[in-house]
Amino acid sequence: MRALIAPGLVSLVCLAILLGLGVWQLDRKGQKEALIGRILERSRVEPPAAPPAPGTWNPDADEFRRVRVTGTLLNDRETLVHGLAAGATPGRALQGYYVLTPLRLSEGGTVLINRGFVPTELKAPANRNGGQVVGETVVTGILRGSEPRTMFVPAPDTARNEWFNRDIPGISAALGLTNALPYLVEADATPNPGGWPKGGQLRVDLPNNHLQYAFTWFGIAGCLVGVFGVFAWKRLFDAPDAV
Repeated sequence: MRALIAPGLVSLVCLAILLGLGVWQLDRKGQKEALIGRILERSRVEPPAAPPAPGTWNPDADEFRRVRVTGTLLNDRETLVHGLAAGATPGRALQGYYVLTPLRLSEGGTVLINRGFVPTELKAPANRNGGQVVGETVVTGILRGSEPRTMFVPAPDTARNEWFNRDIPGISAALGLTNALPYLVEADATPNPGGWPKGGQLRVDLPNNHLQYAFTWFGIAGCLVGVFGVFAWKRLFDAPDAV
């Protein structure tokens, strides 16, 4: 019996940790579901709201809100952000760029508009001249905050005006936008003249794998109980081999 005390204590500690991780994942599942619900509610609000005024932007409260803005697109100052979009064939993605264009707001200030996706062959504005909207226009879309650049994301190629992440302050500074708002608007799927860029690319589908993570931890805990049970049985009831 004494031979089981040390392994039993170690197994008990490990079991408590595994069960704790499983319960934590179930709690995270509930939090993620609540977050997804809030995002979907914000993104579908009717009618679209006005964007946050300068100095009032709160990412936790405002991101993914559906808004409508009015102004003039500064087409000569658009920026390209490398990205992928769903292709015509299921499971295949198109390689290309998201077109970010400053919009000079009618009420003052400038906001970046993600007008949508263009494939690589339409990178040059001259190849999609019909989509270069002039004059006052109205854009409906979803508010997004800035996207930090991680260690695996390349630095921007400012000489070619190409970026690899949604760096709103960096892009605004590179374009010389001194009165830019700290967020951008992801344009909805309203068709642009000429068909490009294609808006409506934002997918509110945050991954929620916490239930399977919880099952994994609980499964490992069950295996631990089984292994220790077999170990204890052998120690207590198996007769020593005859000499």
